[in-house]
Amino acid sequence: FDPTFLKRFKFAFLFHNSFNLFNMKKFLWFFFFIPFISNAQDSTRVDISNPYATIYTHLFFLQEDSYQPEKAAKTIAGYSDKVAMRKAIKLKKILDGKGLFVDFNKISSDPNYRDTIGYSVSYKYVLFPQRMPEISVEKINNNWYYSEETVSKIDQIYKEIFPWYVDKLQSSMPASGHKKILTIEIWQWIGLLLLFLLAWIIFLIVKKTAFLVLKKIQYQITKNTNLEINEVLKKLAHPISLLVVFAFFDKVFASLQFGLEINTFVFKGIHIAIVVFWIYVFLKLVHVVMQLYKVFTERNHGKLDDQLVPILDNLLTGLVIVIGGFRLLALLGVDTTTMLAGATIGGLAFALASQDTVKNLIGTIMIFLDKPFHIEDWIEAGEVVGTVEKVGFRSTSVRAADTSVYQIPNSKLSEIVINNKGLRLFRRYHTNLGLRYDTPPELIEAFVKGVRELIIAHPETRSDSYNVEFTGFGDSALLITINVYFKSLAWGIEQSSKHRLHIAIVKLAKDLGVDFAFPSTTVMIENFPEKKALGPTYDINTERTDAVIAKTVSDFKNKLSKEGM
Repeated sequence: FDPTFLKRFKFAFLFHNSFNLFNMKKFLWFFFFIPFISNAQDSTRVDISNPYATIYTHLFFLQEDSYQPEKAAKTIAGYSDKVAMRKAIKLKKILDGKGLFVDFNKISSDPNYRDTIGYSVSYKYVLFPQRMPEISVEKINNNWYYSEETVSKIDQIYKEIFPWYVDKLQSSMPASGHKKILTIEIWQWIGLLLLFLLAWIIFLIVKKTAFLVLKKIQYQITKNTNLEINEVLKKLAHPISLLVVFAFFDKVFASLQFGLEINTFVFKGIHIAIVVFWIYVFLKLVHVVMQLYKVFTERNHGKLDDQLVPILDNLLTGLVIVIGGFRLLALLGVDTTTMLAGATIGGLAFALASQDTVKNLIGTIMIFLDKPFHIEDWIEAGEVVGTVEKVGFRSTSVRAADTSVYQIPNSKLSEIVINNKGLRLFRRYHTNLGLRYDTPPELIEAFVKGVRELIIAHPETRSDSYNVEFTGFGDSALLITINVYFKSLAWGIEQSSKHRLHIAIVKLAKDLGVDFAFPSTTVMIENFPEKKALGPTYDINTERTDAVIAKTVSDFKNKLSKEGM
């Protein structure tokens, strides 16, 4: 063989082997990186197999570093690629404009996810049930797309959030207006200043208007001007005007087109402020309503409604604070459904452990509904007799005649028989007076006549309904029955009225020379010479008795006039 040929053949053989070895290494490296390449492609491919994947696909391909709107448009079905792309972009701007941050940790990745909260069970997932329930995804032919309802409302929602003047303002703004100061463009700074100026003007107008409207409503209800209510109305008009201002910010702020981070922070602050001011408004509203109710109850004679004012005030105040607190917790991201479930279970356990308290609370409600008595009524409830002083959540306070206080559980009070002396039209007073058996008939007639005159002259007794009669013969006395009705229903006034009548009757008896009898034994010695009987002597002169009656009645009237009766 030619040595040169051998050299050439050796060189060719080595080159061929080296080339094959290089290709083999490339081939091995290719198979080594296949899993990593596949994973990279999977992370950026269109996936609409479940709610999580669909929402992620839509938002991922509209980010600055992965902007591919044609892929984001795959999440919208039933439209051409161009229309779907435009709607996908608008939907992303809507979410950013309202500061709706999507928390993917809360989105289901179940391909067969079913919404069980609505009226009908369906393959549907709502992104923001509280703030924007119209945005949702639904399952169509084994894939998940934005729902037909959402897609049909995108243009309408976009126009509401970004009015026509925003695009016009941006297009007419010179290039210098888009320069940034502290990461915010100049035109946005200008819009923010105009927004605050308009908000201040709205605040002043609404505050004055709200106060005038509330004052007019209050006057229509009470027909008078209450200074305390006016002060409360002024305090109520202030948060109402702030609520209108925050609602204005909530409506207009998105048109300034700030970024998602700023919008999320601002809108969360606005919504928290709105809830706080609503709580304040309702607390003041409860105060106003209770003041109006207090004015209304003062027109009634019954005082049980007056006692209901503080109870209702505490109940409504607590209700407003609890509901407002749950709303604030929901805005802060707390799952209120779980809290309510836990509170319900805990409340049930607490109710079972405190059945007596619940029974007393129900008894309180029944007392205020049925109104078997009023404050200051004299009642007989079982063994307890006294004046009602207070009706609380759990028990009722009754003050007895000896000034001791009974606390009767409302559950028991709502079940037992109550004799309400305070509901009588008049307080009946019945008693018997005993005169000595040796009292002459003329003085008996004069005494009965005088007592009748005293009853007629008494301002606290019914002059058209009374009885004073000689009704019988007792063991030791002649019985004079007195039956009279006092006008006042208050126990204390009745006792003072009795006192004045009794004093007048005693004076009448003394001036007439009539003695009251008491159980005794009298020994009469009839035939004892030159000795007088031990019994009293009576003056039965008619002129004298009439003069005594007239003077006694006149003195009684003068005394009552001095006491202001």
